[in-house]
Amino acid sequence: MSLDPAGLAVLIARLTGVAEEMGAVLRRGAFSPNIKERADCSAALFTADGTLLVQAEHIPVHLGSMPASVAAAIAVAGPDPAPGEQWIVNDPFAGGTHLNDVTLVAPCHTAEGRLVGWVANRAHHADLGGAAPGSLPADATEIQQEGFRVPPMRFTAEVRQLLVASSRTPDERRGDIDAQVGANVVGVERLAALADEPLDEVIAYGERRMRAAIAALPDGTWTAVDQMDSTGAGPDQREPATVAVAVTIGGEDVTFDFTGTAPQSRGNVNAVEAVTVSAAVFALRSAIDPGVPANGGGLRVVEVIAPPGTLVAARPPAAVGAGNVEVSQRVADVCLAALAGAAPDRVGGASQGTMNNLLVGGVGWVYYETVAGGQGARPGRAGMSGVHTGMTNTKNTPIEALERSFPLRVVATRLRRGSGGAGSAAGGDGIERDLEVLEDVTVSLITERRTSPPPGRAGGEPGACGENWLLPAGDEGKAEQLPDKCTLRLNAGDVLRMKTPGGGGWGRRSERAGRQRPQNGPDNPTERK
Repeated sequence: MSLDPAGLAVLIARLTGVAEEMGAVLRRGAFSPNIKERADCSAALFTADGTLLVQAEHIPVHLGSMPASVAAAIAVAGPDPAPGEQWIVNDPFAGGTHLNDVTLVAPCHTAEGRLVGWVANRAHHADLGGAAPGSLPADATEIQQEGFRVPPMRFTAEVRQLLVASSRTPDERRGDIDAQVGANVVGVERLAALADEPLDEVIAYGERRMRAAIAALPDGTWTAVDQMDSTGAGPDQREPATVAVAVTIGGEDVTFDFTGTAPQSRGNVNAVEAVTVSAAVFALRSAIDPGVPANGGGLRVVEVIAPPGTLVAARPPAAVGAGNVEVSQRVADVCLAALAGAAPDRVGGASQGTMNNLLVGGVGWVYYETVAGGQGARPGRAGMSGVHTGMTNTKNTPIEALERSFPLRVVATRLRRGSGGAGSAAGGDGIERDLEVLEDVTVSLITERRTSPPPGRAGGEPGACGENWLLPAGDEGKAEQLPDKCTLRLNAGDVLRMKTPGGGGWGRRSERAGRQRPQNGPDNPTERK
């Protein structure tokens, strides 16, 4: 059975709709604001041999690394998985991101028992134990300090009990993991209804489109170097660390070579190889025809060389924590900077380049959020303000949901006017937010771009660096600037102020033209005092 172009487009849309529905089921069934409100979750479909078939428009760092987790689960499940069973994994060294991101994988069969494919979803659980609330201690030096680590295994009632028991918030964990199970049940049912469709044509189409998109770029090699502000919270971890890449395009193939990147760190600023692959592919898809399908066919023409034992291919027992996703942002930055040499009209200034990870925990509750910032200006078009960029695609937590769920008060939230880099197109502005804690808590910050600003492109100026501040009892006169990464205790009434980076500008600013104002993004917070 062969499809014409219209039929193929319809099939891809139907399959993508299955993944989108899985995400909707997961969010509606989840207990935690992190999943229900922020949508910190992702879903995708895979063929019977584990090739990525389609993905929903969810979290890039989840989706790009998920094929490695699915492959690890399939290796354990074997060639004849039982219908109705599911497999679980959160181990970063088996395709995961950090331990909070739990992946569930389920096989899909026809009524006759033929294996059609697999469905998978990944969701960030706000706490899975570890040395600090939120399971992402800024001062971690090995993965054992970061919580409950699950290699790929069959998901059973006993495994569920262990996961729940590891957490400071067990009821929330029960609700979130059950929502993940339900999302896969729906995905299996929907995919089974498409069992007789030519799924291999979807993969072949993705490969053809990716080859054509790469062939349209000039042959050559382009390099870029950037840095992480630090590799952890310790006094011996305050020095910057290099992330380097050489992108080589030859005909229909592309190679990302990270030789020259710093060795893996003793702190928690390390990425595993699956995350680095994810960021490289994200950058490539951002710089080419946006209509290229995101599936395993396109991945066949992309080679990623990540030297083992470096920041971009850490080995156990390295801590990864939130540093894993922070490195992913810098990997995306350097890949886009290199690709700007091949596609200068498609790559804008750097976006904020951090997820601004914030974790707050008290007795019986844990709050986790990544805070939005400025998008880099695009060629001829200003960047958006107050949005999540790069390897994250979550939403801003609504103030009402945050204050209803936790003993926290948002004292003020506003755009950080003027933080976007100037240029013929300005970078988007970051966010400034004051968060008051209403009881004694432990806070962890894992942030970046506090000393190295997001670069502009094509003559555009860099965006402003971010800043972290503590206002004891809310007193401006006693304000203390905090480092980019730290874990500390706060007393009731203290205020944590975060100013997130702006995006880099694009193009040289004309004196007569003035500064093009950044655009307000769809998730912009409203000013509140």
